[in-house]
Amino acid sequence: MRQVRRTVNRVLLGLTGLVLLGAGGLVLAGGLGVPEKGRGLPAGWPWDAPGDVLLRAADRTRWAGSGWWWPVVIAVLAVLVLLALWWLLAQFRNRRLREVLVDTGDGEGALLRGRALEDVLAAEAESADGVHRAVMRLTGRRREPHVRARLLLEPHADPAGAVHLLSTRAVAHAREATGLPELPAEVRLRAVRHRAERVT
Repeated sequence: MRQVRRTVNRVLLGLTGLVLLGAGGLVLAGGLGVPEKGRGLPAGWPWDAPGDVLLRAADRTRWAGSGWWWPVVIAVLAVLVLLALWWLLAQFRNRRLREVLVDTGDGEGALLRGRALEDVLAAEAESADGVHRAVMRLTGRRREPHVRARLLLEPHADPAGAVHLLSTRAVAHAREATGLPELPAEVRLRAVRHRAERVT
């Protein structure tokens, strides 16, 4: 889902950028009087002089008298508003999870603070050799949480070993303790940078 949202964001931003760039270029060309200077632009260029408007009165009112015009305009605008709202809400869908539903075995369940589980995961990950610091973040739903981990590794650390220990120790222990059937984790690794010390 996160990858799909990232792809949709890039496509929407790319298309919006292309439309704005094209519209800005056309307006700039008209404002600078490029068409009337004959700079090799196509025939029938809509803006012949800097004083021209983007849409002439005839173009703005061409279909205003038709019965289908206003319903189509309203429908298109409504769809655009709904798409914009969907896109806006999707940005906050993977925010930090406040609570995790723990299976207590009696059919009732209990709520565990997400921050507490994040702290336990981080502490266990930092206990591994070569892990300088671990930052955990829970996303998703209460019944289906996801772990987003960032590990800051020492120069001597083994990245593959650190990821393996995280999955087999910290994440596995958290999954067993909460009774979750699965606990997916996404791990990002970075190397710690120590300041060089002056030797005298």
